Amino acid sequence: MPVSTAAAPGRTATVRPAHVWAVFLRNVEAARHASYLWVLLSGLFEPVFFLGAIGLGVGTLVGDLTVYGHEVSYATFVAPAMLASSLMNGAVSESTFTFFTRLRMTKLHDATACTPVSSLAIVCGEMLWNVATSAVHAVSFLAFMCALDLVQPARLPPLFIAALLVSAAFSTVGLALSTFLRGTHDFDRVNLVTFSMFVFSGTFTPTDGYPAALGLLAQCTPLAQAVDLVRSLSLDTVGWATARPIVYLLVLMAAGLLLAGHRVERILRA
Repeated sequence: MPVSTAAAPGRTATVRPAHVWAVFLRNVEAARHASYLWVLLSGLFEPVFFLGAIGLGVGTLVGDLTVYGHEVSYATFVAPAMLASSLMNGAVSESTFTFFTRLRMTKLHDATACTPVSSLAIVCGEMLWNVATSAVHAVSFLAFMCALDLVQPARLPPLFIAALLVSAAFSTVGLALSTFLRGTHDFDRVNLVTFSMFVFSGTFTPTDGYPAALGLLAQCTPLAQAVDLVRSLSLDTVGWATARPIVYLLVLMAAGLLLAGHRVERILRA
């Protein structure tokens, strides 16, 4: 008699911490038995290389910039954006390619659907794993920034919390997006979108120097909001305007979680 692997109906919104933790621990165990260390190291060095080549290299040609009414070096201006971009790239990579492989190719979560673990718990567990790996990247890069005197040590705790929020927001969006991908060829489109945000979201130049339409479009992107948040914390220019990117990222995270949970439920019940 064949055994159905379809998820039980009505379980999408049921989330138990033990189930989320079980999904997270499964990913930890899988990473221990794979060459994940090299993947982790590549994520650590990428923003450092960008900061060295652009922030410190090109920065000698650019000189100082006036940001939020403060005159700062170009490296100090670019470093927070490199952190935000690194968090975006790491979270999107893990939540699209890696999760797509588990969901569509290896059918790992078809087996999970036979357990009491709900679809939303699967998504939350995957998000927790992505945030944990991003936390390692954030700690290492913040230590590098501190060593180069690009940020004051007192700013590190709020910057770390902001890094967790940024990685969680991009992770849930990536998880939701991965459920719409038809095959590995669609990853080129994901890379195109993330690279476009990396270039135009105020990473290397202030967005107020863009043409009006492009500047408005850039400010609407998730990375621009993440860069604004991390940069304001890094430069200690926190004000009421800082609430805008926080609310933006929280709403983005909640919407991504709900959409990803709904989509995963549909896929597992198909």
